[in-house]
Amino acid sequence: MVDLALKSLLHDKLKFVITVAGVAFAVTLVLVQVGLFLGLLDNASVTIDHIDADLWVTSKNTPNVDFAHPFPEGRVDRVRTVPGVQRADNLIVWFAQLALPSGTQEAVEVYALKDFHRWNVPWKAEGAPIDDLRRGNYMMMDTAAVRRFGEFEIGDYREVNDVRVKIIGKTEGALSFTTTPLAFFDYDRMQQLLPQILQGKTTYMLVKLVPGADADAVMAEIRSRLPYNDVYTKAQWSNRSRAYWVKNTGLGLNIAVTVFLGCLVGVVVVAQTLYSSTMEHIKEFGTVKAIGGSNLDIYTILAKQATIAAVFGYIFGELLARSMYPLVALIHLKLIMPQLLSAVVFIGALLMCLTAAMISFKKVASIDPALVFRS
Repeated sequence: MVDLALKSLLHDKLKFVITVAGVAFAVTLVLVQVGLFLGLLDNASVTIDHIDADLWVTSKNTPNVDFAHPFPEGRVDRVRTVPGVQRADNLIVWFAQLALPSGTQEAVEVYALKDFHRWNVPWKAEGAPIDDLRRGNYMMMDTAAVRRFGEFEIGDYREVNDVRVKIIGKTEGALSFTTTPLAFFDYDRMQQLLPQILQGKTTYMLVKLVPGADADAVMAEIRSRLPYNDVYTKAQWSNRSRAYWVKNTGLGLNIAVTVFLGCLVGVVVVAQTLYSSTMEHIKEFGTVKAIGGSNLDIYTILAKQATIAAVFGYIFGELLARSMYPLVALIHLKLIMPQLLSAVVFIGALLMCLTAAMISFKKVASIDPALVFRS
């Protein structure tokens, strides 16, 4: 059976190449599209995932980390006295206007804290120590800003909300779903830049729990003390920020349509080539039936052909998708392809090919064994 499967599949090598190419195209399309999707979602919560906070306190109904709403900063004192809370600090996440040397203005998303070190943010930085942000009109800016703002160096100056600010360091990996570049300021300095909005206000509270503390109990107590705020665990807040973009941008639907079209193309190509190959070797399948072979034997042959096409197509598709890492990095995007995604795509490719093989099976199953004795 294996010899007949290989013989009929490899008889026309061009058709075999087309079959493998069809599967490889579908695999590449799915891996790249889903990988980019995961990369965008990672950007949506990358700061949440890196900041060393167990709980996030937000204003009521804040949709995601980028779209914050101010509330009185004094509420942090109520949180600090909750049993089970080790420490709590205010965090400002806000948009400011940055003037470029060209004279144009762009939005920059600012993260402002009084003590960056104990919250592990920024997690990759070069230049002056992060504590130096307290010493004057200083900021650190993520290297991803080059795409929007152009090249910049440590020691350069920019105007933020009409205030001259010195760049004392560069960070790496601090991104946002909106692609707006991130910068880091001292907490008090940020309030001075936007006094009408942020004076005496904050946008988040970061909470670190005592080891072994009951997170649910602490969250319940915070909610009772701050009825006009919401409280989330790190995982809940991360998922909420990601879900916002999936639901409100149609991104999930777009990815689903792309994956469906990729699979449809793969099924059509594989089905057409397998059907063509089967028709060319119809007498061989008739011989199998004439010597007592069952429909199960016939489908086993076709399934082996489909499996071979799926394996080779998946291998080439995976290699092609992973070769796009450097290209994607050049345009400042992330391509994330975890092992689970690769496993799911392989199973999907195999099922796709086996489904395509059913089209040929319907034709072969009705073959008259006497066909082999006709001239």
